[in-house]
Amino acid sequence: MKPACKGAAITPPALDEQVSLVRLMEDHFSAYNAARLREAALLWSRRMGQENVTVGLTLTGALTPAGLGPSCLVPLVRRGLVDFIISTGANLYHDAHFALGLNLHRSSPHADDCQLRQDGLVRIYDIVMDYDVLLKTDAFFRKIMESPEFGRPMGTAEFHYLAGRYLAERQRVLGLGDLSLLAACHELEVPVYTSSPGDSSIGMNTAAMALKGHKFAWDVNLDVNETAALVLLAKQGGGQTGVVIMGGGSPKNFMLQTEPHLQEVLGINEKGHDYFLQVTDARPDTGGLSGATPSEAVSWGKVDPEGLPHTVVCYTDSTIALPLLTAYLIQTIGHRPPKRLYARRGEAMELLKKAATPA
Repeated sequence: MKPACKGAAITPPALDEQVSLVRLMEDHFSAYNAARLREAALLWSRRMGQENVTVGLTLTGALTPAGLGPSCLVPLVRRGLVDFIISTGANLYHDAHFALGLNLHRSSPHADDCQLRQDGLVRIYDIVMDYDVLLKTDAFFRKIMESPEFGRPMGTAEFHYLAGRYLAERQRVLGLGDLSLLAACHELEVPVYTSSPGDSSIGMNTAAMALKGHKFAWDVNLDVNETAALVLLAKQGGGQTGVVIMGGGSPKNFMLQTEPHLQEVLGINEKGHDYFLQVTDARPDTGGLSGATPSEAVSWGKVDPEGLPHTVVCYTDSTIALPLLTAYLIQTIGHRPPKRLYARRGEAMELLKKAATPA
């Protein structure tokens, strides 16, 4: 056989009413970005799904308003398939709507925004919500921050862990079911970080509290060190690390910079993440993927060169890819034991301090 013909022959069977999602993806996603999505599913299921791999997930774009929290993210967390998360603050703010019983609705991307404004409605592309949803969610965050436990500086993981407890209780009291990502992450002790904590409605509400003299403040240095420490904890414990990047933006870089922080800044002998999976609609030639394609990431020390065969970039919409990947993982892996890394942050930081030799 000629070397270029080593791949499986493209001979998919005819689709019928019996086809499962696993068979659909493995047998029918044969080329182009469908094939990349198949490769992503196989990478996550067969390699990153192993118990010794610590999986970090990034979330960018308005994913939770589209309902991907209850449908995908909560199941991934509850099945132990995600170990820590770096998200935009907006995704976590909109996650709270679901736990508070505040509805978002399907709409049209062609809605009349002037009329929506007059009607007191807010649009996120083809999603609309009453302006009151924002006001009630703002009030929730300001109210919980009046609690003494928030009256000091802290990292975003601790803030989201504390907020998750309140959201879990609200959705329980309201009888809403298992809807909130932050609530699930609180229960499973999955650390949730925000790379730009001031860049969201949560950040605006914490800023409003500061005007009143509230003592809370974001400890962003702790977040930088803590995320790198979790990677080091996994590696020096004999395990591996994998990153799953939904979109791009600040969470993407914050996740990938964990390795340069260990190697370049702290002088720790490390080689980069072992597995890399990205779903994006950005392009490298315009700067949207600068330093974040797998090969470029190798040059920065973000990805282990030996891991390049275990990297996938799928150019598609996260709202398409994430439900398919989640369903595939549920049907193939099922569950992994949760690592409960939130409780191990102190241990990870001590390990980092002992290993660091900054120039």
